[in-house]
Amino acid sequence: MPETSPSRADLANACDLAIAGKWDDAHAIVQRGEGERLADWIHAVLHKIEGDEGNSRYWYSQAGQDYTAYANPSDELRAIKAVLTY
Repeated sequence: MPETSPSRADLANACDLAIAGKWDDAHAIVQRGEGERLADWIHAVLHKIEGDEGNSRYWYSQAGQDYTAYANPSDELRAIKAVLTY
């Protein structure tokens, strides 16, 4: 059975997990949403946290977001969560 795309609540949870340092758990959630802009944006931030700039920039381009818009990944994840829970 194929995995379902993550809900907005799942993506908000991925933001919380990433902020809490649970990178792998957050990554598992966003990978299920590949091709969805908000999931791709979180995916981009996760790879920024990981230090994989090339992969991060790829996901930023997929999400239609700017790699340099936020200096702090936690602030960016909080901003994404605000969009998800608005």
